[in-house]
Formats: sequence, structure tokens, C-alpha cells
Amino acid sequence: MTHARSHFSWSPCCEIRVPAQMSQQNQTHCEATAAMRTCIQTGGSIRVTNAQPSAFKTLTPQLFCETGGSTGAPKVIARSHASWIASFDINQKLFDITQQSCTAVFGGIGYSLALYGVIEAAHIGADICMLAGLRPDVQCDEILRQNATLLYITPTQLAMLCAANTSCPSILHIIIGGGVLPDGLRGLVRISFPNAVMTQFYGASETSFITIANTLTPNGSVGAPYPNVTLRFTDPLGNETENTGEVWVKSPYVFDGYDQGTSADTRFQDGFVTIGEYGRLDVAGHLYLLGRKNRMVTVADQNVFPEEIESFVANRFAPEHAIVLAQPDALRGHRLILIVQGKTASEDTILKACRDTFGPLKAPRRMLVIDPLPLLTSGKPDLITLAKWLEAQT
Repeated sequence: MTHARSHFSWSPCCEIRVPAQMSQQNQTHCEATAAMRTCIQTGGSIRVTNAQPSAFKTLTPQLFCETGGSTGAPKVIARSHASWIASFDINQKLFDITQQSCTAVFGGIGYSLALYGVIEAAHIGADICMLAGLRPDVQCDEILRQNATLLYITPTQLAMLCAANTSCPSILHIIIGGGVLPDGLRGLVRISFPNAVMTQFYGASETSFITIANTLTPNGSVGAPYPNVTLRFTDPLGNETENTGEVWVKSPYVFDGYDQGTSADTRFQDGFVTIGEYGRLDVAGHLYLLGRKNRMVTVADQNVFPEEIESFVANRFAPEHAIVLAQPDALRGHRLILIVQGKTASEDTILKACRDTFGPLKAPRRMLVIDPLPLLTSGKPDLITLAKWLEAQT
């Protein structure tokens, strides 16, 4: 890679499109994006938080940004500019991103999904449409007014757009990150975005892209490895296994390390990095996730990943949100509580389906309804706030 390609650039073709209706939050995001443009144009390193980006000189160009913080305090990661530029080149071809494109982002640039979409568009020369902080119906109006062509979005944000019941034919590509897309949402997306190709990727702030899924991906899988990504798996003792266990990633896209905060689940070894996610690879090379180590709990000496149950409930019963949390249990170690938002089946029906699928020990013991479910500004569930709410209910 040449020296010029190791630095972010802000193409003179890229414009920040300001919405016709502005909220205070959206005003802040637009101003922060404009400030980041100045940072990039100085050629220094960039630190981006939910408050404001800033630029400073270092020996090598780096990007400092925050993790999502859904299960704990956000951490600040450090990565090279080149680690994202390498995937810009791939995505430009995968998603037909040109200087005539317009990328719409729905979260604050303090979070990596929105930040990635903004810097990618700026580097390539597409326009940027900042839609964070606006009502979903207003966001749809802006997509139409701005003739946006590409969305970087979470499943939660996408579901809220579909609920606005507005057709947005200008959207050609929807890139989904930050969670699993429920099967029931796919039909709604086809109605609201009739010309769009949906692509879901699995990754993290630390790793960037790991896998990518499309219409040919089997149900329940997060896809096949993204170009130039190598996966390996280890058992709880650290021994390498053939295709099941803790997921390790090697690619040009991984981060350099934490600048602020730590994670015991994140480890480097022999050029690979893990963030504590467990999964399995099928014979065709599709990855299926089991869950994060930091959310795994023990129920009657059995390891349980809440994400498995959340995915099952989301796909079978299609609530707006489904979260499983654990509470201490003197007899079994933990008991699981299912929390849902939105219209769905009865508690008895859902809990019976969980018992039939996962067995009586792993299935949730209760179901609670919350409206609204607390979300981070990134669009992900706020598990810390939700756990405090649950504690107050019992």
C-alpha cells in the first residue's frame, strides 16, 4: 500500500447534506461531521467520541473511536487509517459506491458503524446524509428528498424505518451491522425499499468486517468470511479445533489495541485476535454464532448463550425487541428472564416454545414486557440500563 493510501482523505466531491428538519442531536452530529472533515484534511490522527472529533499529529496516522458500550463502559480503540481504507476499496466494488452515491447514516459518529459509513463515503467521494436524532418518518422523508442510495444501519433502526410505511425506491444497498436481522423484518424491508439489496455483516469495533451475508446465506448464519479474512477456532483450554469454539480473526482490518479501557475477552495470538465470541463454521464455510463469552451464564452446570434464545424468539414470534438476561438462582446458579417489546404471542406460548427448543433448564423462566426498551444512541439495546430495570421489577 502506498503512503498516500495509508491516510484518510476527504474527496472534494463529498458533501454533507443537511436535513430540512433539524433536531438538536442531529445538529450536533452534522457539526461534528464537519469538524471531522477538517481533521481529515489536516492529515493527522483523529479521535472521535460522542462529543466531538479532534485531530493531532502522531508518527503514523491513527483513528481513535469508541466501542458501543452495550454491556459495559465504552472503550476507546486505536486503529490505523489503512485498516479501514483496505475495506473501502472492497466495498466500493461490492456496493457500487461512486461519487454519485449518497450514504445515509443513522447513529452518532461516536459509534463505529456510523463513523465507518461517513469516512468511507468521504474517502470515495459519495455524499453523506446525517439522519441521527430524527423521527423515522422524517428520516424517510429525507431519504426521498436527498435521493439517498445506500444505508449504514442497525436492525433496530431499520425496523423503525419500515414502521414508517414509506416507500424509498432510491435506496439500492442496505448494509446492516450491529445485530442479527430477524427473518420477519426482511419482508417489510422489501416493501419499504423495493430496489435495495440487503447485505448484513458481522464484525466489531475491534475487528471491523468478519463475515458478510446475502440472500444465499442459510438462515441463522452470519455469512461467509469477508474478503481477506481468515478464521480459526479454539476450545476453552485454548487448543485449536476444526470448526467450533471461540472465534479468532486474522485480517488487514483489525485494530491496533485499546487506547482507553480493557477487555479480558480480547486477546491477540499469532496474528489473530478474538473478542470472546463463540461460533461454528459449517462445511460450506458459513459462520453461525453462539454468543459472547461475557454474556454466557451457567444454568445447572450447562453453559447458556442468551443470544441463541434471543434469536429464536425474534425469528419465531417477531417482537420489536427480545433480550434475555440472567438473575442469580441459589439452586441452579442462574435463571433466565425474557424481556420483549412490541406485540407478540402470549407468555405461555413463547416460554413453551423455548422449553421445547432448548429444554427446561436453558429456557427462560419468565417473560416481561417493556415499552420502550432502552437503546443506546448507536441503536443497540442498552443492556446495563435494562438490567437495572429488571432488578427493580423483582
